[in-house]
Amino acid sequence: MSKSKVLLIYTGGTIGMMQDPKSGQLKPFDFKHLTEQIPELNKFDVTLSSVSFDKPIDSSDMHPGIWSDIASIIKKNYDKVDGFVVLHGSDTMSFTASALSFMLQNLNKPVILTGSQLPIGVIRTDGKENLITAIEIAAAKEKGKPVISEVCIYFEFQLYRGNRTHKFNAEHFQAFRSANYPVLAEAGVHLKYNQAAIKKHNAKKLKVHTNLDPNIAILKLFPGITQNVVEAIINAKGLKAIVIETFGSGNATTQKWFLEAIKKAIEKGIVILNVTQCNAGKVEQGKYATSAALKKIGVIGSYDITSEAAVAKLMFVLGNTSDKKEIEKMLKSDLRGEMTV
Repeated sequence: MSKSKVLLIYTGGTIGMMQDPKSGQLKPFDFKHLTEQIPELNKFDVTLSSVSFDKPIDSSDMHPGIWSDIASIIKKNYDKVDGFVVLHGSDTMSFTASALSFMLQNLNKPVILTGSQLPIGVIRTDGKENLITAIEIAAAKEKGKPVISEVCIYFEFQLYRGNRTHKFNAEHFQAFRSANYPVLAEAGVHLKYNQAAIKKHNAKKLKVHTNLDPNIAILKLFPGITQNVVEAIINAKGLKAIVIETFGSGNATTQKWFLEAIKKAIEKGIVILNVTQCNAGKVEQGKYATSAALKKIGVIGSYDITSEAAVAKLMFVLGNTSDKKEIEKMLKSDLRGEMTV
């Protein structure tokens, strides 16, 4: 059996940093010399290649143009390798994983995002284990087919569906959670895959969508939010959609000014998507009177989707259609396993 081929795509982030012995500052290292930093990779029965962005990007500077670049690299190399590992800063990793899941339609190979909380050149780094296991997962096959055929995040011994994650901790090595969907695999002495939760392999041809529309906003509700704040967001120039982060199971204030502002926005053609602020659970519009009014005026309930996936999904949907009925249909549908309908 031939070796699995895995392409590493280094975008930036903590994992690719080394400490300069002279200045003490962190700077990116050359991924062509990756095995010098992680000699354990030489023991892998995997053929590794790598692509690095000319200028490494801090994940706080991540944007849809970079997502398109990553998707294009995957498209270009799709038939050359068996899997991909994307090295990425952890702060916006869930956004990128979500975006790639929508952009890579009919994906039948693993795209594993990973990173670290400490630079790979630091003695106590979590980066080595994350990278080694991410490569192992990206290379894994069963009966000639990849074990994983979707966009995932691997971090601190756990593999997650990418569009189900959020970063919940800035200090612990276990930085991510997937509150509404089971873990896809756990790494201990053995890699244990949760086959029931993993997307099934299909034989369809990959379609890559790189058109994304970033003209959206997030409106997080809080007790005492003012009319001026809400209307300032709704009236932003060029705005096409808003993710409203509501309370509990999709509840919002029933004050007359608020409902009228949302209604006017919808009448102007702005798409309003209702996402819960809670880390776990789902939006159930109409369960309480405080959400029934939103449903009545045309706010779209988004079940158990994360805010990160909602942002990426809106950009994807708006970038690929302007038909209002089609937009609503796509937002209410589970496109890539991002929500339970």
